[in-house]
Amino acid sequence: MIVPDLPARVDVAVVGAGLAGLAAAEHLRAAGASVVVVEARDRVGGRAWSEALGRGRFDRGGQWLGPGQDRLAALADRLGVATFATWSTGQKLLDDGERVRRYAGDVPTLGPLELLQLHLAIRRVDRLTARVPAADPLAAPRAAALDARTVADLARHLPRRVRGVLDVAVGAIFGVTPAELSLLWFLAYLRAGGGLMNLSTIAGGAQERRFVGGAQTLAERWVERLDAPVVTAAPVRRVRQRDGEVVVTSDRGAVAARAAVIAVPPPLAATIDLEPAAPARAQLVQRTAMGAIVKVVVAYERAFWRERGLSGEVVSTRGPLSVLFDNTSHDGRQPALVGFVQAGPARRWNGDAAPVVAQLVRWFGAEAAAPQDLAITDWCAEPWSRGCPVAVMPPGALTTAGTTLRQPVGRVHFAGTETATAWTGYLEGALESGERAAREVVRVL
Repeated sequence: MIVPDLPARVDVAVVGAGLAGLAAAEHLRAAGASVVVVEARDRVGGRAWSEALGRGRFDRGGQWLGPGQDRLAALADRLGVATFATWSTGQKLLDDGERVRRYAGDVPTLGPLELLQLHLAIRRVDRLTARVPAADPLAAPRAAALDARTVADLARHLPRRVRGVLDVAVGAIFGVTPAELSLLWFLAYLRAGGGLMNLSTIAGGAQERRFVGGAQTLAERWVERLDAPVVTAAPVRRVRQRDGEVVVTSDRGAVAARAAVIAVPPPLAATIDLEPAAPARAQLVQRTAMGAIVKVVVAYERAFWRERGLSGEVVSTRGPLSVLFDNTSHDGRQPALVGFVQAGPARRWNGDAAPVVAQLVRWFGAEAAAPQDLAITDWCAEPWSRGCPVAVMPPGALTTAGTTLRQPVGRVHFAGTETATAWTGYLEGALESGERAAREVVRVL
């Protein structure tokens, strides 16, 4: 339940009303602790954010559910939020910068030699992924050597077009270029989500299903049932520990607690003044950076791409959009496409939608030139996310301070999808992290 004011005292203060914070709050209440959730935004859901567009309600943030995301599926079922299959019927398009071609299957069509090298590269990534434990990547063989390398190092000798396809996949999953990613962290992330192909595909993969009404519907309904107050528009500035007490100070006042859970992305957690300080964790979170994504939802009168035997899925190695999916509403009343500007082009985004529409015309013809409506979300400009979809680790971060990401600092515990050991970076990972943080607090209390 959303309330206007902070209570003076609770057992646990939870910072952040995304899925991680709400999961922590629910599990703490189930254990008998009194809880308040303190949220910077004027809404709940965090990086799950849904708004009306045309004749439907669409996600401006995270939106998908895939096999193996059992917590998320169970939550949707419990809250009465229906799901439906992401449209994937028909051929896909590959735009390699020279021409646009159709293909079928999960791997874009390239020349025979290029296709072989792409398959070999994916197999090599799979073999390396199998050696890295998601919960403890530093236990992997040659962990330090892997952490000293980037994903770009792994792909350096591949042909240009093969490298371009892999760049698109990395950018879509992380919002950064391969040169920005620690290879060790990349492999641990893939291990947590079932592998590179699992994170890149629709049918049988992480993009398999969507939520009727959008993913934020989960948070909205959850808060209505949550037996704990939620205070919005209350950015937390300081968390002070003294004499067995934790005082959480926000723009709407302070609350004293026996423990706290900070459930926000690491770069945002770095802006909260911790007292006493935690130098090792501070060094780590200061080195992490949010991915850069601009999400574009384009509504049309008709799903003309379906009429032409196309699924709406596009992979493009030229900008500004890098990937595209069919995003039509569950009832078919509002045809739509959703695309992502990622990494460098997202950081340089100037708000001009004309190049995006021109790209859609290149792929689908003149009918794409006149969308009914567009919803453009520059996640780098969102002050309480500072990027999307996930915070990433650069080379060297894990081997110098990576063990501190989930480690409590006194009575302050940490959640958020970046801290998850299953489905890191996804809505499912947010739920797992909130449950884990709640268990830690219960043991302390």
